[in-house]
Amino acid sequence: MSENLVELFRHNAWANERLLDAREGLSDARLDATVVGTFGSVRDTLIHIVGAQERYVAALAEAGPVGVSRERSPFLGLAELRDGARASGEALVELAARARSGATVTAERRGQGYTLPVRLLLVQAINHATEHRARVAAILTQQDIDPPGMDGWTYHEDRFAGDWSQLWSW
Repeated sequence: MSENLVELFRHNAWANERLLDAREGLSDARLDATVVGTFGSVRDTLIHIVGAQERYVAALAEAGPVGVSRERSPFLGLAELRDGARASGEALVELAARARSGATVTAERRGQGYTLPVRLLLVQAINHATEHRARVAAILTQQDIDPPGMDGWTYHEDRFAGDWSQLWSW
């Protein structure tokens, strides 16, 4: 599929990593903070982002049911969460690179089988993570913590070391 789609998934993995980096050093009280209109606490939302990403990978790879959800498992710490985010982020990049136009996958949810377009799962994976990262950023902001830059401009500066000729050459 398109290198542009692959780049979106590279950005997604990078943005998740930035958010996990920002989580380091936060007290339990700050990690357990939430605000009205968000998914839950910072900690729960990060676990949810990674768990969902792992489920998208399983569905796209047609690996069958994921089994025990990370969200229902005891939280073992940032290292495990970071490993899960990296592995599933890299897998999504690979799966996006291999995705064929018109491809479908068979997924299962609560014992019910579904045939889904690959493009739907790819769109949902990006949208879901972006939405929840924004919610974590809102919680951090309400605690007077500057959230990390996770936007496309910051990604470009990180990836191309500020070489704007890469951006404006198109």
